[in-house]
Amino acid sequence: MSEQGARVYGGRTAEDRRAERRERLLSAGLELFGTDGYAASSIEKLCAAAAVSTRNFYEEFASREALLVALHTRVLERAVAAVGTAFTEAEDADLATRIEIAVRAYITTTAKDPRWAKLSYVEVIGVSEAVEQHRITWRERWVALLEAEAARAVSRGEARDRNFHLGAVALIGAVNELVFHWATGGYRIPLDDVIAELVRVATAIVTP
Repeated sequence: MSEQGARVYGGRTAEDRRAERRERLLSAGLELFGTDGYAASSIEKLCAAAAVSTRNFYEEFASREALLVALHTRVLERAVAAVGTAFTEAEDADLATRIEIAVRAYITTTAKDPRWAKLSYVEVIGVSEAVEQHRITWRERWVALLEAEAARAVSRGEARDRNFHLGAVALIGAVNELVFHWATGGYRIPLDDVIAELVRVATAIVTP
């Protein structure tokens, strides 16, 4: 640790204080992007909500866009972990059960909190070419995960062997569009209904 990072003020090091500022900015970004929307959330508003200076903001993020990407990455990493845990815990369950718990794990992680849903399925769309590339990179990661699970279903005799790539892309599109519809519609549809519909779509894609 550098001498500067090792200096302690009020029981906290400079690195601790910087980490706290970063978390406050992430929290402010989630709140503002997830309520007012990305376009309406200026850096000045973000800094005011996080109680940091503009200089502090740029020490952590190159732009509002970078903050948005950091938040989107955070929720998707949590979703990967949740889905992975779901598949592990249901290792010996039948295909229908595995699909249901995996879909539920993903949707509850990314959409149970309406702010995360708005950020992940509405505000992140069409921001810039760089953000779109970020979304595509994550889509391909999810496609690979879904293809692997479909292959496992084939190995167990639960599904017929075929190329599942297009089906995986279609499922991701269904997830994005249905949750977008739910979020922009004011969250009036019960989230369990959204999950149930996506389970039906996923099951139809994998099973003969």
